[in-house]
Amino acid sequence: MRRSKLLKISSVLTAMLAGAAAALSPAALSPAAAQASTACATGPKLVPSCGVIWGGAAGGFTSAPRDAALKGWERESGRTASIFHAYHKGDELFPTRSEIAMTRDAAHPRVLLLNWKIAYGSTWARVARGAEDRRIDAFAARAKAYGQKFFLALNHEPENDIEDRPGSGMQARDFAAMYRHTIERLRADGATNVVNVLIYMSNEQWMAKSWWKDLYPGDDVVDWIGLDTYANAEAGYHHDLFGGMLDRGGFYTWATTRHAGKPIMVAEWGAYHRVHHPVDKSAIYNSVLPALAGHPAVKALSHFDTKHDDTGDRDISIDSTGSGLTAFRKLASSPLFNVKIS
Repeated sequence: MRRSKLLKISSVLTAMLAGAAAALSPAALSPAAAQASTACATGPKLVPSCGVIWGGAAGGFTSAPRDAALKGWERESGRTASIFHAYHKGDELFPTRSEIAMTRDAAHPRVLLLNWKIAYGSTWARVARGAEDRRIDAFAARAKAYGQKFFLALNHEPENDIEDRPGSGMQARDFAAMYRHTIERLRADGATNVVNVLIYMSNEQWMAKSWWKDLYPGDDVVDWIGLDTYANAEAGYHHDLFGGMLDRGGFYTWATTRHAGKPIMVAEWGAYHRVHHPVDKSAIYNSVLPALAGHPAVKALSHFDTKHDDTGDRDISIDSTGSGLTAFRKLASSPLFNVKIS
């Protein structure tokens, strides 16, 4: 073979190998594959360095222990819920032993998202005035004794609890004042392991209310902005894919422009249909990854799973159809959710 031909073949092989190397480099990988090649971990405010934290709450509106329900949901979905979402009110003592145990399982690392209706039996205005400081201080002591970082939501979905009349103690400005007072007192008490999340409802009717803007207490006392959002798998109201679920009423746009830099948590999400009227939810589950790619401020995603909601007629479970469960398991397997809790 002639030397000129050998040189030509050599140069072609070199180019091919260089092309292959470039194709395998992190910059050339698909976003999901590149994510898998990177070590993602949470930082001081539990914001992941890359990727999205995966979480869940299971057994809603049942008597099932939440820890056992979540473990069953994890087995079914095929992934550990890095966020364990639990709910409390008033003077309940939490984090509970079972909640703490879930976060100290070395084989399945988790972080708590504790949802606290602090004004239970009282009002937001009373909390803001200091009438429930004993309650706050007692919680701060338990939080410090627990020692690990965790998420805290104060009265998620406040829109549902608004009493928009003077003197009710439950107007939007009262909520903002309650939120500020509670966070400032927790910080003064030394509960530095508390990372707070202000969780709204994903409903355009609330964002259209004149008082909605008054709910926000200020960037200095909000660590994360949260959203609870659900889609109807049947035709009709809120029959959305995941991108629409994130920006109903312009919520994502509002959060990322008015409060730029704040990480966003989808604290509850799911797809529902009427109980005993199963509908395939695959299209919604299949839309999640593309939507997250287009909404990079979303840093955490926590599913809420129940066979019937508080109205008794919405099935928000991942296994109501076999095809839906297959699609959900495929979503859960994405390397985008490979985030180390640290």
